[in-house]
Formats: sequence, structure tokens, C-alpha cells
Amino acid sequence: MKFGIIKERKNPPDRRVVFSPEKLTQFKSKFSEAEIVVESSDIRVFSDNQYTEAGLDVSKDVSDCDVLFGVKEVPIDALFNNKKYFFFSHTIKKQPYNRDLLNAVLAKNIELYDHETIVKENGARLIGFGRYAGIVGAYNGFRAIGLKKDAFNLPKAETLDSQKELIQELNKINLPNIKILLTGNGKVAYGAKEMLDAMNIKKVSVDEYLNNSFDKPVYCLTDVLDYNQRKDGKIINNRDLYKNPKEYVSNFMRFAKVTDFFIAGHFYGNNAPYLFTREDAKSKDFKIKFVADISCDIDGPVASTLRASTIADPIYGYNPQTETEVNYKDKDAIVVMAVDNLPCELPKDASEGFGEMFLKSVIPAFFNNDTDGVLQRAKMTENGKLTERFSYLQDYVDGKE
Repeated sequence: MKFGIIKERKNPPDRRVVFSPEKLTQFKSKFSEAEIVVESSDIRVFSDNQYTEAGLDVSKDVSDCDVLFGVKEVPIDALFNNKKYFFFSHTIKKQPYNRDLLNAVLAKNIELYDHETIVKENGARLIGFGRYAGIVGAYNGFRAIGLKKDAFNLPKAETLDSQKELIQELNKINLPNIKILLTGNGKVAYGAKEMLDAMNIKKVSVDEYLNNSFDKPVYCLTDVLDYNQRKDGKIINNRDLYKNPKEYVSNFMRFAKVTDFFIAGHFYGNNAPYLFTREDAKSKDFKIKFVADISCDIDGPVASTLRASTIADPIYGYNPQTETEVNYKDKDAIVVMAVDNLPCELPKDASEGFGEMFLKSVIPAFFNNDTDGVLQRAKMTENGKLTERFSYLQDYVDGKE
């Protein structure tokens, strides 16, 4: 079987790659029967020479590969017929802007495996860039605080080489005495937590956070049942909230009353309560002044997130009284960082981590007859049709949704 690492062609350019030279070398060593070729790229964070020096084949033609690995969507005119492709297709939630892409995949008889569909039997994702979104999102949030207050000036994350350099920069600043709230219980939240811990910011319990004052910065890591409660007052478990979201209401305002900086690292499920609404943000008790919305659900559970921001222009202001975007320097503004492609700012670390997960969780399936069903669960299309698991997308494909 011949595997190809494809050049990223989507704009704006993405410098990430599924496998670094080091991880591809490990791939080749572990599965010697595999043929591997890397498509030449002038934008990738690892140069062609780095792959060549690692003893890997680099070519401008990968059309003879059986399986092709990419990160972002592949332009329709760059898709080869009758291949297996792995990339983030952004179609599984019926995103309108990629309907044509999924139709092209079907027309070209491509087997599509979306990175988001590579999951365990229980539905938990096996691979992703979430940790790096959390790492960069937390950093960018602190950078926004410095810019708003003219207190310190952190360099942009994209100008730094690694998480280690981001941490070095953060440890140069003097933080004001603030309370930091971090939501989530997955890779994104724990990526952000790594940064808070690296800054030696004290972690406190929910009770301490809500009821105590501190003479130094502190943070509180919260899960869904900390900021949501059942309407009938029963306390059950997270699974009940995921199964019956309409039985819950937000209890987030108790945190908003005492929080200065909110890092949103949670996953938001359909029909779950909003964390805070536009009306909540108008309250005189609402104290949050800085939001790093890593989850970035537009006009959703975090009311101040009016739009995604960009790596080039990552910060904007939200005026809660007028419900409009304003300059983040405005005295009444909640400062919002809502970049939706944060891992792109740390392409080297993100690529190395992604490749490690991919080599552990996906590649063995090609050589053990997919014993654990990883490929079978992830396969979206086959023989020009949607697989049964993804048949819910048929109306979307047909243009009826």
C-alpha cells in the first residue's frame, strides 16, 4: 500500500501537516511494507529538504498513491479519482459551503475519512488539534489583556517556534490580580490548563473561586455541571446533560459575577443552554472583561462572540449594552479573542502531536485488518455513496438541507 502526504492548497495557507519527518520515519520503520511519498510543498512548516534528509521520498506527483493524507479541505480540482483521502472536510455538520466538495468526493468514487470521524466505539475522538488550540488560545487571551491595558506586549504566537517559547514569553509578564475561569473537560481545556500551570497560576476549587478573594491571580477549571443545572434541581451526571439538554438551564452567572478573564474551552452540544446571553452580559453584576473563546461558536453560547476573528486580526470588542462590535480599546468593551484556526499559529508542535496520535490510533488499522473498526467507523463514502453511518447527510448532498 502506498501512502502520500499531500500539499495543503486551501487559502489562507495552512503550514500544518499530518506527519512530521520524524513521525514518518517511525511510520516507515514500524510498517516496513508501506511505501510513503511526500508531495513537494513550499509552505509546509517542514521543508522538502527535511523530509529528504530523513530518507523519505519527495515528489511533485502523488497520483499513484492509494491513501492520501492532508489537513484542510482539498480543492475539488486537486482530488484524484478512486483514492482514499483523509482530511478535515467540514461536511459532517452539513456545512453549506462544502456541499459541492462532498458531491465531488462521491462523483470521483473517493473513500473519504474525515479526521473528525476517527473515533472510539463510544464516539470519543482519537485524533485532533484541540490541545494546540487550547495552548494558543490561552496565550492569545493573555496577549489581549496586555494590549487592552497597555500593560505588556506579547509577540504574536505565530512568530514563535513552539509551546516552550510561548511559555517563556508568558513568564516575562506581570499579571494583574485577576480571576480566570476555564470551561471544558477535553483536549482544548487541558491545553489551556497547561499554559496556566506553566505560569504558576494557582488553581482553586469552584467553592473557593466563587466565595473568596485572592491577592494573586487564580484560575478555576469547571465542567458542564458546574455551570448548568437541571430545572428540577436533581444532580445526576454529565451524560444526563448530554442526553437531555433541554432539562437544563445555565448557572453561569454565578461565575460571571466574579470573573475577569474567561477562557472558553468547552464543547457546546446542540440544544444545551447558552453559557451567557446578551441580556446576561448587560447585567451590572456581569464582571467578565476578557474572553478567549477557543470553542468559537458564532452567535451562540458565549454571547460576546459575534464572529470568528483571524490570526492577522485576532481581537475585537463587544459592547454589551448595544450588542455590537466595537474597538477593543473602547472603555465599555468586552475584549474578545475568537480565532477559529488557532493550531495554525503553532504548526510545528501541532503537526508533531497530530502525527503521533495518527501513528498510534489510525495507521495500525491498515495492517491489522482494522481489528478495532477505526477505519470502518470513520469511512464516510464508498463506491460513490454515503456509508450507512453517514446516510444522514443524504438530504444535504441532494441540496434539500
